[in-house]
Amino acid sequence: MRYAEQGFNLEIDLSRGSIEKVATDPRDTELHLGGLGTNAKILWDRVPPEVEPFSPDNLLIVSAGLLVSTAAPSANRTIISTISPQTNLMAFSMAGGFFAAELKHAGYDKVIFRGKSPDLIYLWIHNGKVELRDASHLAGKGCYETADLIRKELKEPKAQVASIGSAGENRVYFASIEVEKSSCSRLGVGAIMGDKRIKAIAVRGTKDVNVARPAEYFEICTEMLQSMRYRLDNPLQGFEAMLATLGPQALSHADDGFHIDNFAWGNARERKKGHWTEEYASKWEADQLQSMERHISCFNCPVKCGGIIKHPTLGRFPMKCYSKLTYPMAAYADLDFGFKMIGIAQEHGVDGYTAPQVMAFAVELYEDGILTDEDLPDFPTDSAERHFYLMEKIVRREGIGDILADGVYWAARRIGKGAEVYDHNTIKKNEQMFIKLGTLNPMYYLLYATGEKLTITQIEGGIPQAPLAPEDREAYVKDWVQIPTGKEERFKQFVLEWGDEGKKAPFWPDTDLLNELVEWQESMHYIDDSTGVCAGVSSFMPKPPYHIHNYPDIISAATGIDFDEDKLWKLAARNRNLVRAINIRRGLKKEDERPPDDHWKKRFPEFEAELLDNYYKFKRWNDQGVPTREYLHELDLDYVSEDLEQRGFLPGEAKAEAQNE
Repeated sequence: MRYAEQGFNLEIDLSRGSIEKVATDPRDTELHLGGLGTNAKILWDRVPPEVEPFSPDNLLIVSAGLLVSTAAPSANRTIISTISPQTNLMAFSMAGGFFAAELKHAGYDKVIFRGKSPDLIYLWIHNGKVELRDASHLAGKGCYETADLIRKELKEPKAQVASIGSAGENRVYFASIEVEKSSCSRLGVGAIMGDKRIKAIAVRGTKDVNVARPAEYFEICTEMLQSMRYRLDNPLQGFEAMLATLGPQALSHADDGFHIDNFAWGNARERKKGHWTEEYASKWEADQLQSMERHISCFNCPVKCGGIIKHPTLGRFPMKCYSKLTYPMAAYADLDFGFKMIGIAQEHGVDGYTAPQVMAFAVELYEDGILTDEDLPDFPTDSAERHFYLMEKIVRREGIGDILADGVYWAARRIGKGAEVYDHNTIKKNEQMFIKLGTLNPMYYLLYATGEKLTITQIEGGIPQAPLAPEDREAYVKDWVQIPTGKEERFKQFVLEWGDEGKKAPFWPDTDLLNELVEWQESMHYIDDSTGVCAGVSSFMPKPPYHIHNYPDIISAATGIDFDEDKLWKLAARNRNLVRAINIRRGLKKEDERPPDDHWKKRFPEFEAELLDNYYKFKRWNDQGVPTREYLHELDLDYVSEDLEQRGFLPGEAKAEAQNE
């Protein structure tokens, strides 16, 4: 018997219309866990680098994390992996909600799509019954409308539905897959779903998910739940409201002054210090109170970080936390505009980070005369109305929207006429968090430069985002149990000193400590994304309930596979380096690993190059950022090094020996 997982994937060949239930290899669980880890293994094995994103040979993998549908609190993540149309690299996007749990209860750990359907379809999974159904009547429907219509058609009100809207159908490069209370938004996974002519996946399951040691597991999960409730009732001292408990809690409060004053407005162009006045804050809070109906949680989670919005013209719709800020700040608008735009955008199915920046980019090009009235006929004068106008053009690929639908990087190069200069907030062709700061932060430089996820909130975490006030530091480190073994004193001393005279960016901390801090943050995310645990109770939050010391016990009791801290750390490194290897052989180069030029006002190019070189050495990558043969061997990835050597990314053994001599 398999524990924590069902041991079966659904293989759907859309070109042939075939459906196959395939048993999985338990050895892959021990090496990669599930979710992102096993997704990466499948992509490596079955999608060679010659395969283009919109090729029938590209896969779309819809996966539940390993611990999803067990008693582990907040283990509810759907992890979708494919090759991104925006970056041509591996895309992995995560969603909360209830979809992954339903998939596991239906008896499957993953659904793997290959090929392309000749007609628009949706997949219906009901325990052992699986069928491809006609979706022609759903063409052009919004994400939530599609889900409602499918449930009515199936007479299954409890079915969970993952769907695309107009953006996905029209292969917008930043199209999302909406799962009602959450979404897989980043890197164009919705465009791949639309290209394969899949309108939706509906699932209903009632099967059990077994764990290896139930009594032990239940005791661990109960303690975990208690620690979460304590943290929710006892916010951390010295942190803003969004990060003080668990979540992050963007919808449980309206105190957004930190982000309003410090993050960038428009096309990630300017900070508006002092904009958060008493009058502005009062209006912002009133808009939120008027629009918020209630707070909601995902499957088996005590943290209510989502919300149900009620809108006078759009009705009720769910909302994720941070998109509350992205649309208003891009349009120089208020929260009332934000809620309306979010409702429209989620129905169309677009990424709430990229879409606002693409629209702000277009507005800036128009204001500077690069785009004209010929490109934007009947373009409104009001900023908010301009964004509504652009949204409709983009999701339908109408006129200039057909160009903008490829994202800022590609649109700038298709438009030309100097538009490339306005592409100033992308890394590896993907739009980043709209942050423009002062002096270089070396830790965030490395996180931004080398992160494979291309979303800073899915790379950072575990430590304060900025120096704590001196009076808050001792309290923070006092019971900081989450630090990896052997690093306790150095990490605590870092927090105690950070911000003191001579202990500030950019030339502090020392390189060794800096590298260790970066690796820890990233490693915890890779564990979360393989187990399906929400980063909001683990890797993203300071002092979270899940950490490197209790994760091994949780995974061991669930799966029956014995893990300790060292084995789990090695597994995280294995998954992380496998993802990197996929991207290396798809063309990722060292020169791609750099934040935008204006991300910080004060830059230090020679020091930044030194930071990157030192981090590569620390990670045991060569000078081009390719994992070394020796390190891949230690990670049980010899098949990866052999492939990279054959493709010329690693020197052959004879050449390596000559170089060593």
